[in-house]
Amino acid sequence: MLRRIEQVASLASAGWDFLLRTALRWTRSGLHRLERSQALPFPVDEVFDFFADPSNLEVITPPWLRFRILTQQPIAMGEGTLIDYRLSLHGLPLRWRTEIVVWEPGRRFVDRQLSGPYRFWEHTHTFEQHEDGTLMRDVVVYRLPLGRLGALANRAIVESDLQRIFDHRREAIGRQLDQAAPSLI
Repeated sequence: MLRRIEQVASLASAGWDFLLRTALRWTRSGLHRLERSQALPFPVDEVFDFFADPSNLEVITPPWLRFRILTQQPIAMGEGTLIDYRLSLHGLPLRWRTEIVVWEPGRRFVDRQLSGPYRFWEHTHTFEQHEDGTLMRDVVVYRLPLGRLGALANRAIVESDLQRIFDHRREAIGRQLDQAAPSLI
């Protein structure tokens, strides 16, 4: 126990007290966080435009999810836009509705689940100028239903599922933008 207290004190003195308090608060609240970054050799506006077209979500989502957008397309993106999806996860058919709660063209957007498998889901997409292209960041904050059972499910299934999904997205995004390269340049 004394060793643990010394470790916490060491982190706090090194300026980590804010992060430690935040991590403890998130752990107690059941919130989880997934962060991914990807450098893409294309201008910010073109990369943002790719993500601003919801039909591209079907292209970059893993096929094993059987993901389909139900909202009639084309979808005019902006703050307040609602998008309905259907997918299958581990053989279970799911419906999902998101709302675009932040829309800053060329910079970022945030989608929040209104109904679906999570108790809370918020996905922030940011796009920044980076060397010879764009640094795209995904930050997902989520909470599962069912309290401790949800926390157990996160460790056993959900966390690794999300890692696999975002690994697939990373590869698919690179492929799709490479294929579109002549029109992006």
